Amino acid sequence: MASPEVVWSSELSDDTASSPSRRVQELLALCFSSLESGRFQELESSVKELVNCLNSLSEEENEALDSSNELENDVIQVLAEILKFVSSPQIDQAVIDALSFELLKVISKFANVSRRCLQLVDEIVDRFVEVCNPRDMLSILCEALDAARSSLSPSSCSTPLLHGLSKVFTLVLRRHYEQLRVAVPIVMNVLKGMSQETNVQVKDVFDKALGIAVSIQDVSSKLKNEENAKVRCLLGLYVMQITAIISISIRDKVASSYVPLVMQLEPFLTYCSLTHLGLITGNDTEKLMSTVAGENVDVVSSFPDIKLGASLLFIWAKISHEASEVPNAALGNDVEELQSNPVKRWQAYGMLKYILSSGDLPWEFQRHTIELLLDVTKGVTSSQCNNEQIDCSDYTPSIYAALQAVTLLMMSAPDAGLRKKTFEALKRVLSDIPASERFDILRALVTNSQSPSMTAILLGLVKDNMSKSSLQATDMHIIELVELVLKPSQGGPPLLPDQGDAVLAALNLYRFALLFESRGKERSRGDSEVLSKKNLEKAYKEWLLPLRTIVSAENLKEEHGQEPSLDTLCVLNPIEMALHHCIELVEEQLKSQS
Repeated sequence: MASPEVVWSSELSDDTASSPSRRVQELLALCFSSLESGRFQELESSVKELVNCLNSLSEEENEALDSSNELENDVIQVLAEILKFVSSPQIDQAVIDALSFELLKVISKFANVSRRCLQLVDEIVDRFVEVCNPRDMLSILCEALDAARSSLSPSSCSTPLLHGLSKVFTLVLRRHYEQLRVAVPIVMNVLKGMSQETNVQVKDVFDKALGIAVSIQDVSSKLKNEENAKVRCLLGLYVMQITAIISISIRDKVASSYVPLVMQLEPFLTYCSLTHLGLITGNDTEKLMSTVAGENVDVVSSFPDIKLGASLLFIWAKISHEASEVPNAALGNDVEELQSNPVKRWQAYGMLKYILSSGDLPWEFQRHTIELLLDVTKGVTSSQCNNEQIDCSDYTPSIYAALQAVTLLMMSAPDAGLRKKTFEALKRVLSDIPASERFDILRALVTNSQSPSMTAILLGLVKDNMSKSSLQATDMHIIELVELVLKPSQGGPPLLPDQGDAVLAALNLYRFALLFESRGKERSRGDSEVLSKKNLEKAYKEWLLPLRTIVSAENLKEEHGQEPSLDTLCVLNPIEMALHHCIELVEEQLKSQS
């Protein structure tokens, strides 16, 4: 059998005799001859030297400020030599296998040199996929993809590898789920890295993600029973994860312009037996995770954004519904179901928190999410959710997290219209929670609020809830909330004027509670926590008098010629008035009890 070196050397001109392609051809010929004579160690050494040669060429290309035509031609000739070699029927399979283990990682680096280089790398990868063991190629490509993430151009380098991987998925003959379970998280990490490259188009990332999804579906369609179910679940989780990745990669662009792109994922939802209602309530997500994960915690951690993705799939359907001339009847039915079912609404609040709390998504998604909250709470009243037979306690932590995200959104929203809608959504969601859990959530929001203005808004909502509820202030633990502001846990009185908004709201809430309790005293046979002598004295000595001292000190500054700013006056004057009313009411109650 003729050596490849003899076969191809005649094709080289004198000008290329010392070129990189000539050296690559020599090393490939050594690989061929080493195995032919049974020198396996020499084969391993030749492959290693070939990789070093290619790495040197890659470094030379990277160091060049602009890829010169000469350097590009060198790379094209090198890749062409490799493609000729691996495509030759003369080459033993053992040589191909030895090259496949090392070559794919290095040749992928040349994919970003030019379109022709990308094409050649693609063809080389395809050739290896065609002639090598699929299970071996799966692990080789995954390893190469992992290495490509640290290259100068991860997107370009990963493109032929992802294309090859999508083909390998369908060629694996056994243990499909186990193979995919390892490969899919690597693919998602690569796609996430690509989406973060500023020069990469959203459509390019989506097309690659879609190709992998189609391949996984092809695999699933050939399987039966339990393995089919597991692969479909894996596909469903993958679709959720890539939805999150794609949505974040949009950045400052208009999301609605990408509706036709993302709607291509809808058939996968149907194939995986997923519904928009199941996605927004989290039920489908939990179902898929329980099937895929079992006791394997690593699988769970491989899909960090599936709940965000599940929520976004519903929002994308909403955006599509609004942009379409033909209404989406199914989506309308889902909204009606959420409006009529408090438990599903509570579940939806917990899922939507992932969008509301994300700092990476364009504002358009938060806007649509707030509008969805307004839609599903339309017509919902407090009386509807005070049914003692419906236990809300399981959902309280996730609802709290959602509302905390809403409060942060209120402060950071880019326009007044969104802030107004967000405040309305906050009020409606709070009114949708049974009274006892509602106060627990309000207390947690006040306790963890970092903004005096937001604390003031929340205390105002507490007051509104008292006035609309049959619950007395005793049951609402008003003392605890007011003390959080007027006697901060870090010690000392509140800082003025910095915390002026919160202080004024706390005083107004306390005054309202005193009036509320005193007027309802005849109706209540139990002791009033707010009107108890112990708490009245505590409020008088520990909250009100120290606060009066601070306000008086500010007034003394004015008397001594230290002119306070207009902002300070605007803060202190209403506080002084509210404080005066509270002191009067407390003194009156203490006098009546003496």
